[in-house]
Amino acid sequence: MKINFKIVTSSIICCFIFLINVFCQHKDLMTGADRISYYYPLLKGKNIGLVVNQTSNIGKVHLVDSLVRLGLNVKKIFAPEHGFRGNADAGEKISDSKDQGTGIPIVSIYGAKKAPEKADFEGIDMLVFDIQDVGTRFYTYISTLHYVMLSCADHKVPLMVFDRPNPNGHFVDGPILDIAYQSFVGMHPIPVVHGMTIGEYAQMINGENWLGGQKKADLQIVPCLNYKHSDIYHLPIPPSPNLPNMRSIYLYPSICYFEGTQISLGRGTNKQFQVLGAPTLNFGDYLFTPEPKPGAMNPPQLGKLCRGIDLSGLDELEIKAKKSIDLSYLIQFYQNYPDKESFFLPGLFFDKLAGSSKLREMIQSGYSEKEIKDTWQPGLKSFNLVRKKYLIYED
Repeated sequence: MKINFKIVTSSIICCFIFLINVFCQHKDLMTGADRISYYYPLLKGKNIGLVVNQTSNIGKVHLVDSLVRLGLNVKKIFAPEHGFRGNADAGEKISDSKDQGTGIPIVSIYGAKKAPEKADFEGIDMLVFDIQDVGTRFYTYISTLHYVMLSCADHKVPLMVFDRPNPNGHFVDGPILDIAYQSFVGMHPIPVVHGMTIGEYAQMINGENWLGGQKKADLQIVPCLNYKHSDIYHLPIPPSPNLPNMRSIYLYPSICYFEGTQISLGRGTNKQFQVLGAPTLNFGDYLFTPEPKPGAMNPPQLGKLCRGIDLSGLDELEIKAKKSIDLSYLIQFYQNYPDKESFFLPGLFFDKLAGSSKLREMIQSGYSEKEIKDTWQPGLKSFNLVRKKYLIYED
């Protein structure tokens, strides 16, 4: 008796899909990537490109491996900041290579180019974007999303976004970006904390014509199930080397501005984005010395003894419950810095993070946190009206 291996293989794949979905249905929440039965029929028979990193998993299995095992035709992987496996330094250029496990070519979109080019799309029928975001304007994965959408629109390649929860999706806060300060750490006129998933944000990019010239990506979202913006979502995998835990992710919207100052955020320690300090400070009682570490081989204040404060004992849920950016750290460190003229780094990268020069100027002028935040309110009110048009999930 002859065995039809195509039928057997197809049956095995169907069983695999069924078992995974049975497992996933028992979870309180399903990410877009978890919903295999939703997107498998849409990807079957197509040549697929993937924009993914180390967070792109179904359970404990990487999306690339999962889709290959399902018999889908994954032709290329596109790697953003921190690389395909997520171990590159912030800002480090990523090189083209091959995935050791599957032999699939990896094309860098963080370095010489920010998105796939026409030649990269050769033989690709559809692009899939699946990256865990942390919900802030200056976290570069939404900038990568913008350029990927623009490239897909230009080259007529459909884009499917596997949505994932936003760990900072429970609030909206911060100054609105002035387009004059547009950069890779701030692409669009949104607040620092936008309160949207990456799927919702993709819809906003299309809907607000931010691709320019009335361009729109042929966009399809695979939404999460059983998710609300207010939910507590513990990221199973760190989204980048220097956001190692939920405390650092909840603190990130309040302290990332220090990247534009002389203050170390603990890169090169085991408390990244949970300590603050500098060599010249006589403020705080916590001491640390940044050293070369994976993901931070040349950290700010390398090899220098820094004095400051340790936030690693703060309760994660108490930080989350505040539902706002905490400017007290920034104001306090500026006031205690001995040489205020040099507090903000040359080139004013701080202004790019803040989205304008206003936050820096108000801090330098001695404004209180309340006075600064009061100036944000008209912009936040307008943004929230726009935001509602693109929401998939309840607040």
